[in-house]
Amino acid sequence: MQGLEVELAGMRLRNPTMLASGIMGLSAASLRRAIKGGAGAVVAKSCSSQPREGNPNPTVVEIPTGLLNSVGLANPGCAELAEELGRCRGEVPVVASVYGFSTREYAACAQVVERAGVDAVELNLSCPNVEGTVFGYSEELAREVVEEVKRRVRVPVFAKLTADAGDIVSVAAACEDAGADGITAINTLRAMAIDVTTARPVLGNRVGGLSGRCLKPVALRCVYEIAEEVSIPVIGCGGVTTGRDAVEFLLAGARAVQIGTGVLYRGMSVFRKVSMEIAEYMEEKGYSRVDELVGLAHR
Repeated sequence: MQGLEVELAGMRLRNPTMLASGIMGLSAASLRRAIKGGAGAVVAKSCSSQPREGNPNPTVVEIPTGLLNSVGLANPGCAELAEELGRCRGEVPVVASVYGFSTREYAACAQVVERAGVDAVELNLSCPNVEGTVFGYSEELAREVVEEVKRRVRVPVFAKLTADAGDIVSVAAACEDAGADGITAINTLRAMAIDVTTARPVLGNRVGGLSGRCLKPVALRCVYEIAEEVSIPVIGCGGVTTGRDAVEFLLAGARAVQIGTGVLYRGMSVFRKVSMEIAEYMEEKGYSRVDELVGLAHR
């Protein structure tokens, strides 16, 4: 579809939709499904230096306005995942999501996936259901991680932040100062559900991450405020299900949008559907390129 191409930290995307980290993306096959479904880029599930089993079941529960998950960053380790990511090279930009419990671990993981040929690295600085992943809550810690990773890799580095931080805008600015090539906003928010029959928390980990439609107004506010503060690209994430949702994020200042829970609502072709709906909006309003929409709400 003409006019939907975007540039993101040197990467060319055929449209502004991206598979968000966490929904799938532990294998080349699952990433290719998103690519076939029309995604302009894909972000793999977060990986760590060592394999991780994750949290006890139940780990995912549907609520009226979205999902709660406490998967706990279960993954086979960055070395094994890197092999899978290498098999997707060349189709659309492939972004590896990495996390760690120390600055050194983040950097080590980033180096492993870079050698596999990924196009960019996203730093998961803010997982809400794993203790110790609190780097996105602090300007100093976030800056430290970004600086170290940027010293070790040459591919673009995106910092994924949370609105649970006291001041997400200040954290984003610190990441930009440290050399980040973009900001992803936002990660899931800490939340929980309680079974009134058993009088116990529903999730095995008690607290998990909130995603889905209910997250969009918060994510949209964060993207808007961050875009006013930083000059690097912002990627919107949180509740994108339709083209109208995506357009809102573009108007707020995002250059691309990530779709996670929307895959469950509209299927793997959600990326193509959202792109077509963006194109319909642009035709209706007389715009010829996505770039013309970015940041219009700041006038």
